[in-house]
Amino acid sequence: MGKHIFTGSMLVLTLSATTSIFANQAFDAQSLWMLGDWSGKRSALVEQGYDFSIAYSGQAATLLDTSVDSDKDAAYADQWNFSGSFDLAKILNWDNTQAYINITKRDGNQIENKSNALSTHISQVQEVYGRGQTWRLTDMWIKKTFMNNQLDVKLGRFGQSEDFASFDCEFQNLALCGGQIGHWSGDQWFNGPVSQWAARVKWNFSPELAAQIGAYEVNPENLKRSKGFNLSTDGSKGAIIPVELIWTPTLTPQHLPGEYRIGYYYSTVDTNNVQTGYSENEHKYGVWISAKQQLTTHANDANRGLSIMGQIALYDNKTSIFQDAENIALVYKGLADNRPKDEIGLGISRIAVDSDLAPELDDELNAELYYGVQATNWLKIRPNLQYVKNIGANSESGNAWVAGVKFNMNF
Repeated sequence: MGKHIFTGSMLVLTLSATTSIFANQAFDAQSLWMLGDWSGKRSALVEQGYDFSIAYSGQAATLLDTSVDSDKDAAYADQWNFSGSFDLAKILNWDNTQAYINITKRDGNQIENKSNALSTHISQVQEVYGRGQTWRLTDMWIKKTFMNNQLDVKLGRFGQSEDFASFDCEFQNLALCGGQIGHWSGDQWFNGPVSQWAARVKWNFSPELAAQIGAYEVNPENLKRSKGFNLSTDGSKGAIIPVELIWTPTLTPQHLPGEYRIGYYYSTVDTNNVQTGYSENEHKYGVWISAKQQLTTHANDANRGLSIMGQIALYDNKTSIFQDAENIALVYKGLADNRPKDEIGLGISRIAVDSDLAPELDDELNAELYYGVQATNWLKIRPNLQYVKNIGANSESGNAWVAGVKFNMNF
């Protein structure tokens, strides 16, 4: 923790020293960026097709109480993103074409590695931790639309949940953040910060309805800390083929936005049968359903109000120790008139282990309550309280209360 405090102090000193360089725009609460618009140069670059970003996400957690003996330790994990988005229609006159590159750096530790009470935790208190605390090429892709934007093709290196089973990540607990189907199929389904060679083709039937199919390389080499910039296909085992239907209607009497997804994936990788322990050329597959719907507005402001969201993920019992996973959450944005951009969220999740495979195990429950403070347009802080029941899906492992804080900054 001391290392991060020192690093943060040096960062503040460095940024303070640069304030004069960026005139009075740096640290402007209304700016989209902490370092300001560089006297208009940044906006000018965006108009020319170049959009550069440096973002930082940090997550701290401390164990408050547990039903089993444990050290009440704390941990901190973070991630830097250095990205560039390029409008190739403006830069190269390539109509309807975009390119994107994103390099990430993860650091720190998770509380599960420091507290014996949480050592068997299936989910994670800090979702930003994992996949090797190292530098990685997380995105490098090009995307183009055809036929009046009905056909959308994306090629390059990227994670699966960027397009398939995509879901909000406002909560700090992993079981309430992002697409659940990939979290518990992580031996083959690789999300960011890991990338792989991939292709995704999407067809927009209408502004509200789309279908897509993809192919994602399964290469365990990409998981190694030393292979963060690996572009080789050496070591590839096969591919995951996901398909998904996406419906984005405006429902309720106020025509409020929603997003509904149903998908299926199949892996061509030969996999052992977890029930027998033998290689039987089994293949992973899974199904997911997700929904998000804004239910109300606040003072006739559609940017404020109550939303509900949830997911269901189903796994095959021959290649997975997991049976299913679900979550549901409520988020209210702009509850107070003097804090119109703040939000409060409450969510609960369930991760079920296949009881036929492990009769002593059942399911693990994770719950989180957070309040998101939009301190500035470039800084959001989310203190949270989490509860874990049946840690590791084992009632004998007890329960735990955890306090956390998640913050995101855009430089």
